[in-house]
Amino acid sequence: MTVGEALQELRNAQKASKGVSLYSRYINRPIGRVLAAVSYGLGLSPNQVTLISAAFSGTAVALVAAVRPSGGLALLVYALLVLGFAFDSADGQLARLRRESSAAGEWLDHVVDCAKITALHAAVLVSWYRFSDLPSDGWLLVPLGFQLAAVLIFCGGLLTDKLKPKPAPSAPAPAPSRLRAVALLPVDYGVFCVVFLLLGGQDAFRTAYTALFAVHAVFLCAFLVKWFRELSAVR
Repeated sequence: MTVGEALQELRNAQKASKGVSLYSRYINRPIGRVLAAVSYGLGLSPNQVTLISAAFSGTAVALVAAVRPSGGLALLVYALLVLGFAFDSADGQLARLRRESSAAGEWLDHVVDCAKITALHAAVLVSWYRFSDLPSDGWLLVPLGFQLAAVLIFCGGLLTDKLKPKPAPSAPAPAPSRLRAVALLPVDYGVFCVVFLLLGGQDAFRTAYTALFAVHAVFLCAFLVKWFRELSAVR
C-alpha cells in the first residue's frame, strides 16, 4: 500500500466525532492522518509514533522550564506542542490502519498523555518561579490548580468511557453536534497549546493561562456531575 492509498483508507476509517472539539476534528486529526500515512510508508510502528509524540512534547516541556521566555521560544514551544499533539493522534490512526491495536499500545498512549499534561503545567510553575516577576508568590498556585483540573478531566473522562457500556457494534454512530464541538474548544489540548504563543510576554501569558484555568475549573465541575450521573444510571 502506498502512502496515498494509506491516506485514503485513513479518511474512510475515522473515529466517531461525538464529543470532539472543532480543533481536534478539523485540524489535529487531519494532520495526524497525514503523519500516520507517512509513518506507514516509513514502516514505523504505532508505539514508535507514540514515542515520537512524547519526544516533541517532552522537548517543549524542557524548554519552558529551562529557558527564559521570549518571542522565539514561544513559537518553538508552540510548534513542538502542536507536532506532539498531532503525532498523538497519528499513533491510533496508524494502529487501525495496520490492524495492530493492542492493550499495551493504548496503555502507552495514555501514560504519555498523562505525563505530558502533568509535566507541562509543572514546567509553567518552574518558569514562573525562575523567570517571572510575579505580583505575589500566590500566583504559583495557579499552575498547580490547572494541573489538578487538567488531570482530573483527562482521567475522569477516560474512566467514564471505560466504565460505560459499549454500544452494539451494529449500532449507528450518533451524529456529532457542532454546538458541542464549539463548546468543547476551551478544554481542547490544541487550544491550550495556542496560549504558549504568548509565552514571551509575562503579563499576557499569565492572564491567558489563568483565564483558561478558570474555564477548565468550570468545565471540570460540569463534567464530574455529568459523568457521575451517567455512571449512576448503569445497571
